[in-house]
Amino acid sequence: MDALAEGMPMEGCATYGAPARDVIEIGGLYKRFGAVTALDGVDLTIRAGEFVAIMGPSGSGKTTLLNILSCLDTPSEGRYLLDGIETATLDGKAQAVVRREKIGLVFQQFHLIPYLSAVENVMLAQHYHSVADRDEAMAALERVGLGPRAQHLPSQLSGGEQQRACIARALINEPAIVLADEPTGNLDEKNEELVMALFQQLHAEGRTLVLVTHNPELGARTQRIIRLNHGRVEA
Repeated sequence: MDALAEGMPMEGCATYGAPARDVIEIGGLYKRFGAVTALDGVDLTIRAGEFVAIMGPSGSGKTTLLNILSCLDTPSEGRYLLDGIETATLDGKAQAVVRREKIGLVFQQFHLIPYLSAVENVMLAQHYHSVADRDEAMAALERVGLGPRAQHLPSQLSGGEQQRACIARALINEPAIVLADEPTGNLDEKNEELVMALFQQLHAEGRTLVLVTHNPELGARTQRIIRLNHGRVEA
C-alpha cells in the first residue's frame, strides 16, 4: 500500500495555511415525507478542511441529511448554502452541475457499473464532468493502491477493493468536499482501516470530509461529531 501511504497532495486542495471559510451552512432545515418529519429544524456549519462525522441512531435523519448535503434531495424548508451557493433555489439540472463540480460521493453500496473495469468506472465519472483521461484515471487508482487491479471488473474485486475504486471515482474530478455514507459498513476490519487511512490522508491535505457512520470508533477519528436524534442536532 505504498501508493496509499505516500500519495502526493492533489492539486486544487485547500491547505492548512489558507484561511478557513464555511463551505456548508444550514439554517432552519426541515425535510418532511408526508406526515413524517425526517429533519426538524437543523442548524449546522462546516468549515473548509474539517473532517466531520454525522452520527445517531437508526432513523435519526443521517442519510436524509447527507442526501441534502450532496444535492441528491432538497429540503422542505430552510437554507442550505454549499460554498456560498443557495442550493434550495436551484432546479434539478443546476443542482446536478453543483454536485458534479464540488462534491465527491462515496456510498456504502459501491454502485460500480458491473460491465466496466475499475479504470473505466473512474473514467465514466470524468466523462460526465469534462473529458475522460485514462492516464488520470490510472493515477487515481494508483493513489488508492489499485493500479494492478485497474483492468478488473467489479465482480473480480474484493469489497475493500471496490470501495477504494469508488473513492478513486469520487476524487477524480478534484471535488472540494467528499461526502461518505457508511463507506466501511460492508468491509472487514482490514479494509475498513485502509479506507479510513485514505480519508485521514485526504483530510491532512486540506480536503473537507463529511462521514456518516454508526461506528463510534470511526467517529472518534474525525475532528468533530455532529449527533442527530429524531431529526435534530443534539447539543
